[in-house]
Amino acid sequence: QVQLQESGPGLVKPSQTLSLTCAVSGGSITTAFYYWSWIRQPPGKGLEWIGYIRFSGSTVYSPTLKSRTSISRDTSTNQFTLQLNSVTPEDTGVYYCTRGSDTLVDYWGQGTQVTVSS
Repeated sequence: QVQLQESGPGLVKPSQTLSLTCAVSGGSITTAFYYWSWIRQPPGKGLEWIGYIRFSGSTVYSPTLKSRTSISRDTSTNQFTLQLNSVTPEDTGVYYCTRGSDTLVDYWGQGTQVTVSS
């Protein structure tokens, strides 16, 4: 059973960098052919895909967020991290880390609330 757990600050000031970590247990982030994603849900809106890091370490980002996003990983601790720069209140929402493949997303973290406010 794979488990994912998000962690990070719940409150970030505008213009600062949002950093979240996803700790993975029950499976390795280097196992082929999985994708490890970040997804968010702004209040009152639908899910928005942010980007992912593949089992190989390569990354793909949403075109709308690409200029502000970086996803990295630490294979020694089996964790992957999201950094979102220059945040605004529009970046407020619940942030999820997930595991997926070409056909489905099969595991989700419980989600963590991030509020951007001064």
